[in-house]
Amino acid sequence: MTELIAVLKDGAWPITIFIAWYMGELAQRWTKLPRISVYAVVGFILASSQSGFLPPTNSSTTLLANIAFGLLLFECGYRINLHWLRTNPWIVVTSVTESMFIFITVYAVMIWFAQSQMIALLLAALSTASSPATIIRVILEQRSSGQVTERALHLSVLNSMLAVLVFKMILGLVVFNTSGNVWDAIHISLMVLFASAGVGAVLGMMIPTLLRPTDRTTHDNTLAFTITVIGLVALTHSLKLSPIFAVLIFGIVARHRRVVLTSSQRGFGSLGELVSIFLFVFIAAKLAWGQVYAGIWLGLFILVVRQLVKAVVISIFAKLSGISWHKGWLVGLATAPMSVSIILMLEQARYRGVDLVDQLSPLIAIALMLEILGPVLSQLALRWAHEVAEPHKEV
Repeated sequence: MTELIAVLKDGAWPITIFIAWYMGELAQRWTKLPRISVYAVVGFILASSQSGFLPPTNSSTTLLANIAFGLLLFECGYRINLHWLRTNPWIVVTSVTESMFIFITVYAVMIWFAQSQMIALLLAALSTASSPATIIRVILEQRSSGQVTERALHLSVLNSMLAVLVFKMILGLVVFNTSGNVWDAIHISLMVLFASAGVGAVLGMMIPTLLRPTDRTTHDNTLAFTITVIGLVALTHSLKLSPIFAVLIFGIVARHRRVVLTSSQRGFGSLGELVSIFLFVFIAAKLAWGQVYAGIWLGLFILVVRQLVKAVVISIFAKLSGISWHKGWLVGLATAPMSVSIILMLEQARYRGVDLVDQLSPLIAIALMLEILGPVLSQLALRWAHEVAEPHKEV
């Protein structure tokens, strides 16, 4: 028995990843549910906080999760079309307006429920985030394409960047209030983001330039980007910068340096599948049932309010941005996921000495609900928009 426990302890993560993969394949075959929703269920059930055999997460697993997240974010950033955003600025206007109204509404709800001003500000900022990593995995799994698909992806990236910006600024105020050090407050907010964006932009220009004179295949280009993303996440993690901001900027700049990944390398192939399983298991394993239970009713209320604001704002701007109101509503539904972004932002805050998880129990409840339901909502939106590729039929 002792030896069995030792084996389970040493091989907990590989065993869990295998279980999550297998259950995801079965669920997708039998129910057509998104695989990543099943990964989340497995991670939550087997987490140490639920008396599962997964060990508590540490700095090493957090770094691996950030690398996994970085690879998915690079894919998102690489698909952002800046020319489209310039010719159709209403998409950016939609993102800013949606984020602003979600922030104001959630802040008002939190104050109404007698939460402190700082907690209300932090929860409002995090509620504006979407999860590009979740959305890109659903898109790749469903092989979807079209107006709803592209707008959901672009809005999720823009929303996440705005959420990181506002969250860092408010986090700076938290540090200032607790330490009295103005430099810490400045460093943890705008300077961090400018430095992160700068590092990502420099690498986005450098790597494609270095690849051009070499006689490399497209597969080698994909490998070069993979190695760069891993190095970029490790560097920003070590320097206490923002991996989210840096990798998104890297992907956006790299795309516009005209180095093209073929469709066969979309999602980084088998590596992308593996890191997706680990990432979504990790995120769910960070959530404790006690925290979820403590904030479930307020979290559910905020979740409904957030989704209503999304649907109304995106639908209002739909005609101006060139789509129907119906498709605008579907875009709002497709951008429901948010859990990956917020949990990793909270982890980065904890890594910098600001532990907010216990104070934000409604957010933990939202994270669990959207970790499981978010991919389902995105999948439904893409199907209702008729943008999902037909499955291959066996002959």
